[in-house]
Amino acid sequence: MTSNRFATRLNSFASRPEAEWPGLAGKPSLMQMAARAAKVEGLTDLDLNFPDHVGEKPTEIARKLGDIGLSINGFAMRYYSNPAFKLGAFTNPDPAVRREAIDLTKAGIDAAREAGASLMTLWLGQDGFDYAFQADYATLWQHEIDGIREVAAHDPGCQISLEYKPNEPRSYSLMPDAATTLLAIRDVGLANLGVTLDFAHVLYADEQPAFAAALIARHSKLLGVHLNDGYAKRDDGLMVGAVHTLQTIELLRQIHRDGYAGAIYFDTFPDMTGLDPVRECEVNIATVKRMLGVVERLEKDNRLSAAVASQDAVTSQAIVQEAMLGRDTPGVT
Repeated sequence: MTSNRFATRLNSFASRPEAEWPGLAGKPSLMQMAARAAKVEGLTDLDLNFPDHVGEKPTEIARKLGDIGLSINGFAMRYYSNPAFKLGAFTNPDPAVRREAIDLTKAGIDAAREAGASLMTLWLGQDGFDYAFQADYATLWQHEIDGIREVAAHDPGCQISLEYKPNEPRSYSLMPDAATTLLAIRDVGLANLGVTLDFAHVLYADEQPAFAAALIARHSKLLGVHLNDGYAKRDDGLMVGAVHTLQTIELLRQIHRDGYAGAIYFDTFPDMTGLDPVRECEVNIATVKRMLGVVERLEKDNRLSAAVASQDAVTSQAIVQEAMLGRDTPGVT
């Protein structure tokens, strides 16, 4: 069955600061948020944003997190440190800005490795365009490929995972969907590249999550799974299974079949509406464990394999609903 490692978005634990740190002036520190996250039953890992969360030696951060029972799943790059990145990081028209973004990413990879992690996630949200006639698309693509290739080659022992998203902050992202991301990986041609699949991003890319995962497993490798939910219009960051329960279960079944052994990471936004982040994360973990139980029951049910092989949607739906909700109650019609 899929890994029992559960990771989460650290910034979620800044939600409702008055409940955790009465009288706090300013934002909570990394270790304040981490200590709050450590209260979550079943949470094993955190992801750290670079450079945002790395204000001291990475080895020291890893030690402090270990002292409260948490490991570092990986690092994730953020390109906000220079306002010029708004026009692109790896694809910026200014070669000096492109160089700064690439060097910042290399520094992030080095920091991740110093912290004992071997995964760096690249969400290249600043790389894209907003207007017709704004950019030469072939040039943009080449800059992107060159940048990804250089940072991936920097440390072949570190896995570099591309997280795609249709838009935001740019109107059109250069990595909007699974297929385009896989084309980029093919163009780069390095073995330590793979894909992070974010459930809400996949939904509003108009993709079926399990199908996207199957394509990734066929043409590259799945290095990260970010679970959340939404209404397929934007990156809602809702709790797991809140809207697309069946699709989430199908995704979990697919990645189990494909041998995914990484952490399940919760990229949800309890801070957007002031939810209790500890309870929210605990419910997400419990939900995924129940879903994995459904996956286990489905994998033992030969009827589902037969229904899927014949593309019998009615029978497959009946089997999945039974695995989720149980058999019909006697006397109820």
